[in-house]
Amino acid sequence: MSARSTVRRRAALRAAAAVTAALCLLTSCAAAADDGGDEEPEIAGVPSPSVAGEAGPLPGAEAEPESAPLPPLPAGIVDQRPDWGACGAPTEAQGGGAAPGASWQCAELTVPVDYADPGGRTMQLALVRSRAEGDRRIGSLVLNFGGPGGSGVATLPRMEQRFTSLAGAFDLVSLDPRGVGDSEGVVCFAGEQRDAMLEAVSRPDPAAGPAGEESYLDGRRAHAERCAQEAGGLLPHLTTANTARDLDVLREVLGEHRLHYYGASYGTKLGAVHAALFPDRVGRVVLDSVVDPTVDVVGRALGQTAGFQQALDAYLTDCVAGGACPAGNDLAEARLFLGDLLDSLADRPLPTAGGRLLTQNLAVTGVMGSLYSEGAWPRLTRALHEAHAEGRGDLLLAAADRYNGRNQQGGYRNLHDANVAVNCADFASRPDLATVREQRAAFEEASPVLGRFLVWELLGCAGWPVVSGQDQPEVAVDGADRTILLVAVTGDPATPYHGAERMREALGEGTAALLTLDGEGHGAYTSGNPCVTAAVDAHLLTGTTPADGTVCS
Repeated sequence: MSARSTVRRRAALRAAAAVTAALCLLTSCAAAADDGGDEEPEIAGVPSPSVAGEAGPLPGAEAEPESAPLPPLPAGIVDQRPDWGACGAPTEAQGGGAAPGASWQCAELTVPVDYADPGGRTMQLALVRSRAEGDRRIGSLVLNFGGPGGSGVATLPRMEQRFTSLAGAFDLVSLDPRGVGDSEGVVCFAGEQRDAMLEAVSRPDPAAGPAGEESYLDGRRAHAERCAQEAGGLLPHLTTANTARDLDVLREVLGEHRLHYYGASYGTKLGAVHAALFPDRVGRVVLDSVVDPTVDVVGRALGQTAGFQQALDAYLTDCVAGGACPAGNDLAEARLFLGDLLDSLADRPLPTAGGRLLTQNLAVTGVMGSLYSEGAWPRLTRALHEAHAEGRGDLLLAAADRYNGRNQQGGYRNLHDANVAVNCADFASRPDLATVREQRAAFEEASPVLGRFLVWELLGCAGWPVVSGQDQPEVAVDGADRTILLVAVTGDPATPYHGAERMREALGEGTAALLTLDGEGHGAYTSGNPCVTAAVDAHLLTGTTPADGTVCS
């Protein structure tokens, strides 16, 4: 390879990361509220069905076959009994950290890689649970905290205190979904390679014109090529529908006639798809921070861009009202301040104590990751003050690292690679540079601060080697005799509120009830709001569902 080709390829790989980071920010969200501590948020969210006219495989891409009746599962799958034992420390792919306490047990679940060939190759999914003892025990409650890409095995024990009211009645169970963490997790880039990628700018240099945009697109394709090399044989099978089938194998293996389930963000899509595939097996189900199953890729990204601007404006309004806000004295001034700060970092990244630089891409990630909860707002204010007054980027870099799943040793969870793999396997849509150019003005109108960066998320699946044969998994539920509880926050930046209303309609008349939290942040039940906690607990513990349209504040 020539020196010129090597330079071009390295530039393409750096550009790939910028698109990847934007993809994860727009199609992912943290189920757990960030209270300003050091907890790393779990990632969640999804892209949406294809843009009209864009569906279908790319030349040379592998298309997933259209859905057809699947053969029955072999006895070895449905009759298995996991060997529950003490848990070890979470692996780097799960986020690392100390081993869960003695109340937690871990095991593996065997599932088919391909449900069209259930007697063929299998894979092992990592499981975690805490047992409920005594007369109050109802059964098992399976939890998914979002993604795609979040490790349930690492997350559930860390969030134990947020589910104490349920722990005495349910075995709390979670898993690393296929392609995530210790369930044959997809890793395309890691360590120093990912560090270098995530330092890239968040968008092509406007001064570079079409050539810069083409180079950026080359980066996205280079990322897809690398993932195909690292995990190509697994990629066609990392769909939400297959993960929903894994959930039903888990339900059977746990000895449950129905699946009792709590899903947040992307976990709401997963739960809705399971209900559509297995309506007679729907138990007490809560879908929190609900994904919109109706919009196309452009509509989803545009809606989330507006959602993040709404959350940003709420933060900036609070900041300036408190006085001594580094962003200025009113909302308009604060918007300009933040936009100018982000723009300046393209050419002049800020130093940090550890020697790494706060680049534009990392700063955008740090700001957006801080909008998932009001609990993170004071820390964001300190970070902006540090950047503006001291010329340092330590706090914003720390916020980006939390969101990116980077630990202090420089290792990364595999959540971003898994996120892209599942999203791109699920849908046929492949927006191109023409789409980005057509949509740029709309994105900048939706978010004067962030839109110019986030419009490039539309290239997230360019060149991906697997293309779904359908626009999205079906979520309409036919035959369920249990009401699904949807929970949504009016100021949710990552899964805007209207998505819950559309999910209620898509699930089918009378299938779902919507509980609204009038407030800010992503994740209603895990926010600790007493009204939401009481309503969700009643639904899960007694089957008493709040009336559709109930509002908490």
